[in-house]
Amino acid sequence: MEKIQKTNAARLLDRAHITYRLIPYEVDESNLAATHVAESLGEDIGRVFKTIVLRGDRTGYFVCVVPGDAEIDLKKAAKAIADKKAELIHMKDLLPLTGYIRGGCSPIGMKKAFPTIFHTTALDHSAIYVSAGQRGLQFEIAPADLIAFTHGITADVNKSNDEET
Repeated sequence: MEKIQKTNAARLLDRAHITYRLIPYEVDESNLAATHVAESLGEDIGRVFKTIVLRGDRTGYFVCVVPGDAEIDLKKAAKAIADKKAELIHMKDLLPLTGYIRGGCSPIGMKKAFPTIFHTTALDHSAIYVSAGQRGLQFEIAPADLIAFTHGITADVNKSNDEET
């Protein structure tokens, strides 16, 4: 079996003595969606979380970590960060801002520590999956450990199923 190369995010967790598993999966460059990651891992999409970077009007950049099939409600996200308005950042800004590319953005080890909000359902699971900092590699990690490590908070930042999209 091929040895998995550790990412910077994994080394940060090692230094903090946080338990995790690195789980590789087959990348499909034409489909970087979290639903594809969940299918590749054979996991429920509700346990596979995606990391999304936003910018608040007053608060600046912040991160939302939400279930892979969820859509962020920008008003709820802004409210959770105590701001009036929030917007998704442009894809071209992701790498210079975080050090990560689309499909490999981890809530751990960004160039700068940003306020991080985890959707409340993260705590419904003993372990969740988040990007380990590169495409094709996920962390399986206890959500409470991840939230504590990122100094994150939990909030409902997703659009409801009955809301207009």
